[in-house]
Amino acid sequence: MKKTLIAVGLGISLGAVTSFQLAGPVLAQSENDRKEIYEQLDLFGDIFDRIRAEYVEEVDESALIEAAINGMLTSLDPHSSYLAPKAAEDMRTQTRGEFGGLGIEVTMEEGFVKVVSPIDGTPAFDAGVEAGDFITHVDGESVLGLTLNQAVERMRGPVGSDIVVTIVREGEQEPFDLELTRDVIELTAARARTEGDSVVVRVTTFNDNTRKNIVDGLNKQVEEAGGLDNINGLVLDLRNNPGGLLSQAIKVADDFLEKGEIVSTRGRNPEEGERYNAKPGDIIDGKPIVVLINGGSASASEIVAGALKDHRRAIIVGTQSFGKGSVQTVMPLRGSAAMRLTTSRYYTPSGRSIQNLGVTPDIIVKQPRRRPDAENEEEGIRFNSEADLRGSLSNDSLSEEEIRQLEEDREKAENAARLRDDDYQLAYAIDILRGLSAISAE
Repeated sequence: MKKTLIAVGLGISLGAVTSFQLAGPVLAQSENDRKEIYEQLDLFGDIFDRIRAEYVEEVDESALIEAAINGMLTSLDPHSSYLAPKAAEDMRTQTRGEFGGLGIEVTMEEGFVKVVSPIDGTPAFDAGVEAGDFITHVDGESVLGLTLNQAVERMRGPVGSDIVVTIVREGEQEPFDLELTRDVIELTAARARTEGDSVVVRVTTFNDNTRKNIVDGLNKQVEEAGGLDNINGLVLDLRNNPGGLLSQAIKVADDFLEKGEIVSTRGRNPEEGERYNAKPGDIIDGKPIVVLINGGSASASEIVAGALKDHRRAIIVGTQSFGKGSVQTVMPLRGSAAMRLTTSRYYTPSGRSIQNLGVTPDIIVKQPRRRPDAENEEEGIRFNSEADLRGSLSNDSLSEEEIRQLEEDREKAENAARLRDDDYQLAYAIDILRGLSAISAE
């Protein structure tokens, strides 16, 4: 059966388990251990029969078994789980880059749904859902006591239908409600644009299309700029990127590294560990890179950031990443179901696990929250300059071409200032590239 390695273990599309996986370990154990396991399996059968016969209401036997399987998996860690056939198909659709819902990646913490990150351009993102938010109620009903899959199912629904989620957010004294309209989520894994002399590539997820989207978008921006010589570097924006396919994370990191290890994985058996190394070739020929991360950057995002940081190929800017250092294998099961099982940990090139720690930025830059009352406090204010004074002397030291260049530089500076208001972290990253470019030009 085909297995898929996923470097992100976060809530919306999770997997399954089956008792057949016990066969190998059982045979390898002592007679007493095997006897104890068989006795516990008999106990499970006894309890199942008692529930079927004596529970106060008639039970759905298939649902009962699925709940038992899922309980076995979720007791291992937050990222292992059972995928019923519909959930398994949803996961496959999401990996291909199109699915229905709200547009959030979630996990479970302290019994509540925790937002790992909203996805750009989705209902959740547009409504103001933030990484780190806790969802405590869906349409007024508490999610406490539900499994992650059950909570996610409550948030799914017909496209165009409305849903109200109750949010608890750090820094807010009271919970508050957000109304969202479900939509078809079409993911473009990466988008590229140019800000000044810098190319910015925003990567929202690691699906089948991520590497291609990055390369195509980057090539287009470089071509429009007239070649690599006309750009000062790249900002790789991995903020609020919850991860995805391990294979795509490796390919993306490889595109910017000439050699060396990208990531290694180590499972239960040391001999089954794998190392992934970069092949020669840097698609931007050594141009400086700044990687943006935050608390919503998880797993595959952390693999890329960790590899580029350890090789000193990029400057990492932002805030501490999520800290998910495990890899899940999605295993197909009979009846179109699947299971998602944590099978290994991954390690950055320096040999460090980021599990529960995350990637620490080289430069910590927090994104300030805009104050609603400050939005327009300087709007319309303009200070006079010498040039505004009647009869002021002209500047006789500059040619028309030099004056035109000065005006272009001023416009770039004003655009940078506007960007700083809209996205302080991104503006900071671009300032770093501008500074590095100025130093190298001297």
